[in-house]
Amino acid sequence: MAFAITQTCCADATCVSVCPVNCIHPTPDEPDFGRTEMLYIDPATCIDCGACADACPVDAIFPAGDLTGPLRVYEELNAEYYAGRDVLAEVSAAPNFHRWAPPSFERVLPSDFAPLDVAVVGTGPAGMYAAEDLLLHTNARVTLVDRLPVAGGLIRYGVAPDHPSTKKIGETFARFHDHPRLRLRLGVPAGAELAEKHDAVIFAVGATGARRLGVPGEDLPGSLPAATVVGWYNGHPAIEPDAVDLSAERVVVVGTGNVALDIARILTADPEELARTSIAPEALARLRSAKVREVVLLARRGPETAAYTRSELLALAARGTLVVDTHDPRTASAIDEGAGNAGWLQGVPRERVDWAEPPPDGRRIVLRFHSAPAEFRGDTEIRAVLASDAAGEVEIPAGRVVRAAGFRGTPVPGLPFDEETGTVPNTAGRVPGHPGVYVAGWIKRGPSGGIGANKACARETVGALLEDAVAGRLPLRRRGMAARLRGRA
Repeated sequence: MAFAITQTCCADATCVSVCPVNCIHPTPDEPDFGRTEMLYIDPATCIDCGACADACPVDAIFPAGDLTGPLRVYEELNAEYYAGRDVLAEVSAAPNFHRWAPPSFERVLPSDFAPLDVAVVGTGPAGMYAAEDLLLHTNARVTLVDRLPVAGGLIRYGVAPDHPSTKKIGETFARFHDHPRLRLRLGVPAGAELAEKHDAVIFAVGATGARRLGVPGEDLPGSLPAATVVGWYNGHPAIEPDAVDLSAERVVVVGTGNVALDIARILTADPEELARTSIAPEALARLRSAKVREVVLLARRGPETAAYTRSELLALAARGTLVVDTHDPRTASAIDEGAGNAGWLQGVPRERVDWAEPPPDGRRIVLRFHSAPAEFRGDTEIRAVLASDAAGEVEIPAGRVVRAAGFRGTPVPGLPFDEETGTVPNTAGRVPGHPGVYVAGWIKRGPSGGIGANKACARETVGALLEDAVAGRLPLRRRGMAARLRGRA
């Protein structure tokens, strides 16, 4: 019986490295890596050894025959990836067990190099992958810095509390906090001044800003960025427990990405089920008394180009509280034809929603495509969203709006910043004009890719740093560095 990768796949690719028969794709050296939503196991090649399941940092891999309920579909999805593909044309299907050999550390510096002192700013995935690479493959000393009093970054404060398997990768990262060559400094704001005390600095500070919509009324009370809501239910220390008011029966979420789905799912979930998760106690208390009955996800384009991943949509649809608004005939046509992502909505109930009526009893989530926010209306706070579609404009009564149109980076003091992309300009992680300063993760490449995508990103940055160290391109900040380079003269 073959194994199958399921919803919580983080694309870290640890499973790829332990598979003895090369049956997990795309691998990090294949073009599709970082482009697919998850990794897939070929059922025709899998030998059921279980090595991948043992290595998976987020418990996403199970024997296909053991999958039940909403996870049953992942047996088919794994097989579907290989239908019509010849990804193994150049790979033997016979067992190809890895040879035992002395360990090989590609990141080892020349023997006459004393340890580098490297500061890594940010304890999310990008920062931790960079620290891991330095600690496991070099003799560097790492100072791990975070402005928050608790480590974890995106894993701790960005992953929904009802996704405990995804959060488990945080345990993998946390084991490095006690490494003898790592010093952890929490609750410390950090800027370019760190470069004066270290041989190199890697900024992996993510993208914490909200992308603005440019819609009238966007700043009315009751209109919140997604980051505020996500941080609220995850207990972010910078967000007050009463930051999210749930006294409205209808909430409009602008956007259809995974974050938008997370927010809609949490706001309509049974509080008793959430009580078994890592949700912030203050948020749970407010959800118990919430009046929210309907969350509307507003999308400018059609379902064929929706930004959510199939795994997240399938998990939401399995709850039976999802409805597609068929106000625009293009929506139903795209779903019936199976165009792009629209095919994933086949089987989801459809309804022509009458916005003049109050939300029905119970809780539900409505997907409304081909409908762009034109204005947020209200006097002292939000009372409605004016949505523009092919038929004109319709007013959707709503007491709260969540803007989930994407994240963007914010400037790092002392470093250049590209306002258009929301990133620090860089070449392979190097910050031009700032020798010894590097970036990794979303502040480097923009808010794209999941947890595992940061592994290759951080590896590229660390590689650039080490190339510069060997070539003598790091500034002579300390006598130790000067002596190190004199020894190579």
